[in-house]
Amino acid sequence: MATTAAPATAAATTEKRKPVFTKVDRLKPGTYGHTLTVKVVSSKTLTMHKGRSASQSLRRPRIAECLVGDETGTILFTARNEQVDIMKPDTTLILRNAKIDMFKGSMRLAVDKWGRVEVTEPAKFVVKEDNNLSLVEYELVNVDE
Repeated sequence: MATTAAPATAAATTEKRKPVFTKVDRLKPGTYGHTLTVKVVSSKTLTMHKGRSASQSLRRPRIAECLVGDETGTILFTARNEQVDIMKPDTTLILRNAKIDMFKGSMRLAVDKWGRVEVTEPAKFVVKEDNNLSLVEYELVNVDE
């Protein structure tokens, strides 16, 4: 029985999709796959105090709560581990494959292991700080049909 191999040119012609950049004010609860350009407004490192042994405390996850935004609004970003180091105020970042997590009824932006946080050239926009999406409280409502 003869088998045929796929042509080698098929893999060579596959091109990466151009990212579609979105704005902060377009973010909705439960969504993912966002690519955004944001500026860091502020960053606060959180300390984790869970009853862990001495050996586990060496690899304790580092978490920072950062306010990031663009010209349309701001949102809290949860930075984890090595992301914490680059979350300095006025740094411009590209967040790739970001997702919206819900925490106590409010939206938080996060980038997990499937995404990337990249420092880029300083952006020209001024962050609109009076539209913080993380201050909007959402409530899960069950709809009976």
